[in-house]
Amino acid sequence: MDWITTSTILQDLADFSNQSAWERFATRFRSPIVNFARRMGLSEADAEDTAQETLVAFAEAYRQGRYDRTKGRLSQWLFGIAFRQALSERRGAARRARLTAQANGSSFGADVVDDAAAKLWDQEWEQALLQTCLLRARQEVEPTTFRAFELLMREGRTPADVAAELRVPVKSVYNAKYTVLKRMRELRAGIEDSV
Repeated sequence: MDWITTSTILQDLADFSNQSAWERFATRFRSPIVNFARRMGLSEADAEDTAQETLVAFAEAYRQGRYDRTKGRLSQWLFGIAFRQALSERRGAARRARLTAQANGSSFGADVVDDAAAKLWDQEWEQALLQTCLLRARQEVEPTTFRAFELLMREGRTPADVAAELRVPVKSVYNAKYTVLKRMRELRAGIEDSV
């Protein structure tokens, strides 16, 4: 898997017939959009629809030249699109719920906008970036180094336990943590510089 920055993807998207660029874009950004929509209260199917509609809306706007990097980060622009799409989907679901409730004699409606939407988006975006960096770091370090990092940081094991399981010195466990975190910070900085 090649490391491709968001800047590279955006450059490749300038060629509207470049199908692989559009696939890379969708692969990278679909997951945080789906997770954001789910956290806004949409069902899995509605969240998937929202992600698809967001990516299509992005493609149309990008082709029309409406994305201007000097006016803000791609993540914030995508948030605006995803937020509007999720609200639209929620309103549609709320209308359907009201119609069903009215037919059943109830007047309860669920058309409430989540005030923390921007925070949810930032969390999902950050999670997606960290996951991307983690996967890349895993490819770049020795398997034992990454396993030590996983056991220590993700599973919460003690350095002594990790060292015993992997049959390495405790110092190697600390070095593994340092190496992986350092590389993730570098990758993260590269992504930040590119979006």
